[in-house]
Amino acid sequence: MANKYAVIGLGQFGTAIARKLSERGAEVLAIDNDEFHIEKIKDEVAYAVTLDSTDKKALIAQGIRDMDAVVVAIGENFEALLLTVVYLNEMEIPRVIARANSPQQHMILEKMGVSEILSPEDEVGTVVAERLINPSIISFLQLPDDYEIVELKAPKNVLGRTLDEIGLRDKYKLTVITIKREFDEEKNGEVCKEAHVLGVPSSSTYIQENDTLMIFGQIKDIEKFIDIN
Repeated sequence: MANKYAVIGLGQFGTAIARKLSERGAEVLAIDNDEFHIEKIKDEVAYAVTLDSTDKKALIAQGIRDMDAVVVAIGENFEALLLTVVYLNEMEIPRVIARANSPQQHMILEKMGVSEILSPEDEVGTVVAERLINPSIISFLQLPDDYEIVELKAPKNVLGRTLDEIGLRDKYKLTVITIKREFDEEKNGEVCKEAHVLGVPSSSTYIQENDTLMIFGQIKDIEKFIDIN
């Protein structure tokens, strides 16, 4: 069954997220209060609805409670974004991802308990969509011919195993470019975690907890690796 996502606010940023999610096979509900934006996206998503997201009853009527995650990408009306987030939290949506256009907005959203906050200056819509579909992905670089370079958290089923034992190349047709690992370091009299790149790993390199893997391969093979592990 396809995952269900709602994207509220269909400016350039929100539209890119909705379009990419739909391309990846997700069931997308696109919402905006401007019919012009809805007309542009309606043929590319499962549902496109013109409504005011600060109308809680209207959100409920569109089945917002059935969504796996909701992205609130409203860009010009922060008050509307805040009220929408409040309603979504009241409805106990599993994941609420909200847009912040400034450090002040970011701080306010954090105070409201929003743990996933997007800054359009730092994020690309397609990257946000990829992270929604695969939460273990930290970042990725899209390459021609359906290839990607993906930075992802090491799945729990590969911890304590060598790259040879995992069989990334033979079983999954993937290549580990490098590994980023956390080390304890002392700074100003305090011990803290610092991540360092290990260089080119060998087949005998063990994967440890909190490792980040940089992997090259085709999208379908990367998804297979994530799903299995």
